[in-house]
Amino acid sequence: MNQTLTPPHKREFFGHPAGLYILFFTELWERFSYYGMRAILTLYMLAKVSSDNPGLGWEEGKALATYGWYTMLVYVVSIPGGIIADKILGQKKSVMIGGWLLVAGHGVLSIEQDWAFFSGLALIVLGVGMLKPNISTMVGGLYKEGDPRRDKGFSIFYIGINVGAAIAAILVGLVAKEYGWHYGFGLAAIGMVLGQLVYVFGQKYLAHVGNAPDKTNTQDQSVSIGEIFSQMLSTKKTLAVLILLIAISVVAPIQLMDTEVIAYIVFFIFLSIVVGFMMTVYHDLTSKVEKDRFIVLLLSFLIVIVFWGAFEQAGGLLNIYAEQKTDRFLPAFDYTIPAAFFQSLNPLYIIIFGIPVAGFWAWRKNRSKEASSIFKMAVGVIVMGLGFVFMVFATMEYENNGEAALYWLVFAYLLHTIGELSASPVALSFITKLAPLRYGALMMGLYFAATGLGNKVAGVIGESSQAERIEIELDASTEKLTPFVDNSDDVFSENTAFTVETNLYVDSNNQLQFIETTTGEKVNSIFTYQVEDTSSKEVEQTLRNRIETYNPTKENPLTTFLKFDYKEGTYYGRVDVDQFQTDLEFKTFAGIVIFTVAFGVLVILLLKPLKRLTHGAEEKEIEGLETEGFELADDEVK
Repeated sequence: MNQTLTPPHKREFFGHPAGLYILFFTELWERFSYYGMRAILTLYMLAKVSSDNPGLGWEEGKALATYGWYTMLVYVVSIPGGIIADKILGQKKSVMIGGWLLVAGHGVLSIEQDWAFFSGLALIVLGVGMLKPNISTMVGGLYKEGDPRRDKGFSIFYIGINVGAAIAAILVGLVAKEYGWHYGFGLAAIGMVLGQLVYVFGQKYLAHVGNAPDKTNTQDQSVSIGEIFSQMLSTKKTLAVLILLIAISVVAPIQLMDTEVIAYIVFFIFLSIVVGFMMTVYHDLTSKVEKDRFIVLLLSFLIVIVFWGAFEQAGGLLNIYAEQKTDRFLPAFDYTIPAAFFQSLNPLYIIIFGIPVAGFWAWRKNRSKEASSIFKMAVGVIVMGLGFVFMVFATMEYENNGEAALYWLVFAYLLHTIGELSASPVALSFITKLAPLRYGALMMGLYFAATGLGNKVAGVIGESSQAERIEIELDASTEKLTPFVDNSDDVFSENTAFTVETNLYVDSNNQLQFIETTTGEKVNSIFTYQVEDTSSKEVEQTLRNRIETYNPTKENPLTTFLKFDYKEGTYYGRVDVDQFQTDLEFKTFAGIVIFTVAFGVLVILLLKPLKRLTHGAEEKEIEGLETEGFELADDEVK
């Protein structure tokens, strides 16, 4: 075929539609921007305001909570993003709008202003919501139904995703370390601009895909959200449950939570509506086969939540662990690896192990061994959970040596990726096989909701792994602090953040003593406890109660850090008892291992009855379609 005489949208390169390569590079740069920003996001929130590379100066719990909300919203907003594309704009325009929103969002994040942070995140959430659920659909639209090249086309597309994600963590992490966080965000913005330019100038190759829906088409049998709402509100039993859940959603956060009350009220109301939707669907199903499959479908959503709740510690808790407690120095190169570099391990592992893992499952299936989707998902959860065993070892080494070797994270991410490659490719495909035809679109949305909920669970787990802080305020002259602070002249002339390492114990008079580790001098007098509604003595008693179980003595003290950050003309800080945090991290990592393994084993034990409830849904599958719509590298399965 003469390529010069062929319309652009019908041209091919290397045996595939030319439009595939437009989408390939668009998504490569979009993932570059997203994963580059994600690699440094938590670290930026933690960086002290008065450090050499200033950030927001938040405590770990707040940073991890924000990270959980952000990653959850990325998925949840994909639901309306997909609906808008399917019903109004079409995928092509939706991807264009999403791309420009992402350019704006990453660009705003690069601005060194307080207002820019949440504004940038909001724009990115909206942009990803419009782009992500639609660009993969466009890849499928490049091929006619039954085209044998389709799976290979998706494989090529996924390579772009992983290459973009891997390069991003390295380059953005390096720029953020050497030049500043906002330069890192700026590099992510440049990547998004490049992706958008590719998409804009490649429109002629995409003329036949992703166009606005035909309003006259009456073949769509799916039930609209409006219909489900109407049915839900007109069914007495479902309505009663919904009202009860919404009431609990309002009352519980007000009574039980001190922060983010409004956010959690909205969140729980959303979950209540999801429960109402599922009850409505179940009651509307008429056949036993559909009802049975729907029960398995709900379990699949639970597996998705558990998997991502543990896996998504990568950008949060594990990222912080790499920054604060991992020995990243390479003596051979006289270089300290930026913590963000570890975020490149997952996509790199996927590029390396994607085919072998898929081959392993094909090998099992060809030998008539268990290789059902539920089994793969359960094994994926178990393998991913076992990755946290290495983090348990890391906490033990940190407790003994004061630092953890970097290979613990390398091994942890390896098992996380093997688990992802087992569980994630089949999840969405399995759900589409079980979903009732009329509710296919809704089940797709609920899958995104489950994935988003898993990300929020990850944030909650990370937040709960952080010890409650004792806040303090500096109460000493520069001269008095000089013996305890390295480069004190520069620190205090430039109002830079600093840390004083001390040994904490209870003396024979039952008094708390903070002894500076280098000089051996008492430093109790350099700070006062920050108080709000309590007295200084009560705050000190709180600290005393926490360390009581460790029985610290002068001979066996607790390593403690007095961390100060210069804010609003004063040095504020906190008391970090290292053992508190180490113990909590050990319990968190060990708890994830125990829960995920137990959960996965339970699913395997229930495998036979669960497979019976599917009524042979997988027996009719077409070979090769399991990986359709899956972003190998991405914790976003589309």
